[in-house]
This record gives sequence, structure tokens and C-alpha cells, in this order.
Amino acid sequence: MTIAITGATGQLGRLIVAKLTTQVPADQIVALARSAAKAADLGVAVREADYGQPETLDRALTGVDTLLLISSSEVGQRSAQHASVIDAAQRAGVKHLVYTSVLHADNSPLSLAAEHRATEEKLKASSLAYTILRNGWYTENHTASIPGALAGGAFIGSAGDGKISSATRQDFADAAVAVLTGEGHEGATYELAGDDAYTLSDLAAEISQQTGKTIPYVNLPQAEYAATLASFGLPEFLAQGLASWDIDASHGALFDDSKQLSTLIGRPTTPLSVAVADALKSTAPA
Repeated sequence: MTIAITGATGQLGRLIVAKLTTQVPADQIVALARSAAKAADLGVAVREADYGQPETLDRALTGVDTLLLISSSEVGQRSAQHASVIDAAQRAGVKHLVYTSVLHADNSPLSLAAEHRATEEKLKASSLAYTILRNGWYTENHTASIPGALAGGAFIGSAGDGKISSATRQDFADAAVAVLTGEGHEGATYELAGDDAYTLSDLAAEISQQTGKTIPYVNLPQAEYAATLASFGLPEFLAQGLASWDIDASHGALFDDSKQLSTLIGRPTTPLSVAVADALKSTAPA
């Protein structure tokens, strides 16, 4: 059996390939990437796959039995790009396609959800056996802001008291590998989220506890938060997106208590305290 992974050089893709190599022989794994050179260190076969060039997809998927379609990072182009992969998978005779969607994609208010809904509909209308992994928020989306919070003396956002059921990329990677190597997942849709929900105030308190510094959470109006992010150099579309997603989080968009993720991976999801500690280690001066 040959398992192929799109976006294999991305942060999630690399974790999935690394985990997968501990479960199946490396010669049964194919990393798909736009740049073969960037995937050379993965220790598995590499094939060029460019969403915008269908002919590369046809070549890349030849002989592939199971395909993991990691959602594209190009917001606004995802629907068309994912459709190209699904069409190529059907032409190549792929038997099972696993797709990383977003938590509660069918009714999520997140602006990100529309393209995921379109991809899910395309997949369900195809001839492929499929599994949908509706990934919740990555804890790293928030821990990446720790250095800025420490420098500025506060953790800022617009999520209010919204509870966030995030999990680490490794948790989500382990779930993908469980489905890719397991049986009985065809036709299933999994809502994947962390076991324990927290607010951004909880996160700020955890940062304070671990650093010994007082780092309060400061909740900002959406427009002010977006403007502040833009002043840090973030592209306008991303600053606006992050602020709007925080507002959605304040209304429960990132909360889920089904524990389907921990059930799938056979262990508890990574606690917030561990994720914060890992983030602090990675940003500590050498």
C-alpha cells in the first residue's frame, strides 16, 4: 500500500511524515511538495505536486492507494486547489482520501470555513472513499504570540471569555496517522479538538505562572486588535482575519468537548501547560 501526503514540507505535514515512518515502511510513503528540494530531508520518496498544474498531480498520484490532502495554506484559493487534487485522485484510482478540514465546518462562523465546506461537498460528491478530519485550532497559533506578550507585558486579543479547545500540531498529526494506518474510518467525519478548553485569560495566567512575570490578558475591540496586529507588520488581510476569528472564538466557534481527538489517538491531548513550556523553551536564548 502506498500512502501519499500533500503539503509534506509544511509544519503539520512534516510531523505526519515523521510519525508515519514509525508505523509503516518508508518505501510505502510518498511526500508530495511543490519543491522536491525542500522535502529531500524527509527520508521518503518525493514527488512534485503543484495544485495549479494538474499534470503534476496526475504524475504524483500514480499508484497511490491512500492520500492525505492537507488543506492548502493559500486562503481564497483553497476550494479550486483542493478540487484539482480530488479530481486527480479520482483519475489516478486513489482508494481512500483523508482531508484536513476545520472544526464544525458545516456550521462554523469562521471565515475560513466556507472553503472547507466546499471541499467537503466536492469530496462527498466524488467516487472516492473519504475521511474528514475537522481539525480544531492549533495551540501553537496562540503560543507563537508568547514572545510578543513577554516583550509587551500583556497578551492581547479579542476572544473575551470564549473557551478554546485547541490541541498541538503533534496531536493532530497523530490523529491523521491513526486514520491513515487504521481501518474502518471510511465515510467518517471527526470533530477534533483538545480535551481541555481554556480562555485567553487562562493562557495569560499560565504564561505568568511559568515565567514569574505578570502577563495579563487584555481584551481589545475587534478593530483595535486588527490595527494593533497590522502595526506589528502583519499583512492587512491576516490582521483582519485573526481579529475576526477571535470574535468568533468569543462566541464558541473554537470549543468542542466531544474528545474525539483523544479517542482517536489513544491518549490525552497535550495540556496547555506543556504547550506553553515547550514554547518558552523554543524561544529561550541559547
